[in-house]
Amino acid sequence: MAEFTMELNEDQTQVRDWIHGFAADVIRPAAAEWDEREETPWPVIQEAAKVGIYSLDFYAQQFFDPTGLGIPMAMEELFWGDAGIALSIVGTGLAAIGVLANGTEEQIGTWIPQMYGTPEDVKVAAFCSSEPDAGSDVGAMRTRAVYDQAKDEWVLNGTKTWATNGGIANVHIVVAVVDPELGTKGHASFIVPPGTPGLSQGQKFKKHGIRASHTAEVVLEDVRIPGSCLLGGKEKLDERLARAREKARAGGGERVKNAAMATFEASRPAVGAMAVGTARAAYEVALDYAKTRTQFGRPIIDNQGVAFQLADMRTQIDAARLLVWRASWMAVAGKPFTSAEGSMSKLYASEVAKKVTAQAVQILGGNGFTREYPVERMHRDAAVYTIFEGTSEIQRLVIARTLSGMPIR
Repeated sequence: MAEFTMELNEDQTQVRDWIHGFAADVIRPAAAEWDEREETPWPVIQEAAKVGIYSLDFYAQQFFDPTGLGIPMAMEELFWGDAGIALSIVGTGLAAIGVLANGTEEQIGTWIPQMYGTPEDVKVAAFCSSEPDAGSDVGAMRTRAVYDQAKDEWVLNGTKTWATNGGIANVHIVVAVVDPELGTKGHASFIVPPGTPGLSQGQKFKKHGIRASHTAEVVLEDVRIPGSCLLGGKEKLDERLARAREKARAGGGERVKNAAMATFEASRPAVGAMAVGTARAAYEVALDYAKTRTQFGRPIIDNQGVAFQLADMRTQIDAARLLVWRASWMAVAGKPFTSAEGSMSKLYASEVAKKVTAQAVQILGGNGFTREYPVERMHRDAAVYTIFEGTSEIQRLVIARTLSGMPIR
């Protein structure tokens, strides 16, 4: 019988410690500055590229870890450093996942390296799915992609919103409607190459948290891209649309996941790991503070009200990590998410991050409410985990529909 273990192996431990060191020595010292500036921390991204953390090779190695723990382990350590800077470092990964999940081998080999650039000239990429009227309801998407057969080009028009790296990216991955009558089954993903006319940045958002990560609208006005920029190719798209039309005529409901849903489903445990990293960081600050802060002649951790909070915080963080690890292992092992385990991990970890960071602020009292201590920033950052890549309400809907056997649209 194969040995069961929940310990990281020697290679994983070395990688974890290496990433943790970078987070402690490079990310944390810069966190407050870039949060205040609300700008992309290009120098930090470049440092990450120089040491090999911001690179296709690094993420490929973690992605293909046979245990499935490479990516969540890396996410937890980077986001332990700082959520805003870490999201700037890993934000390109969502676009890369979109290409990996839906693209051909040629597209993967051509476009993913251009998303990262080089250590001397770093680039970023953006995944553009949400729209002003289509966030959780991807079926309401309006951005259209029309095929110009005479020129073998696709023409894109629409507005995307909440795009990490939107407008400043070298490569944009855009989800658009190709057949409105098919709902979400009529969606496809497209690569918009660097410098393509018609793509521009709209509003840049000033956010409550993760302020070192660039978030903006992306406006598409008669954006023409080669036919080869349709992820997966036109033949595959035509086959998928034909199956969907046939099912629609027959009155059947085929569970076909659209391109955006496939990308989000693959990334949800990783988002859970990000939330675990932020929660763990806040817990550690609160624990150290409780051990050294004295009131009424003794450390405040001696007070049961504080000690029990810390006990609950640590328990919830460990439980969240286990859910993330389970979903990550299931994904790499090819186990189906029969109970929406991916959504479970994201839901629980994101809720834990909000709760734990709020408790950390409370334990630090007045100090926790000031920017002199990092828990104030961590609390602001944690709010995003229950919102992006599927709100907590959507995660509960996905879980409930999966348990009941209802289709997930």
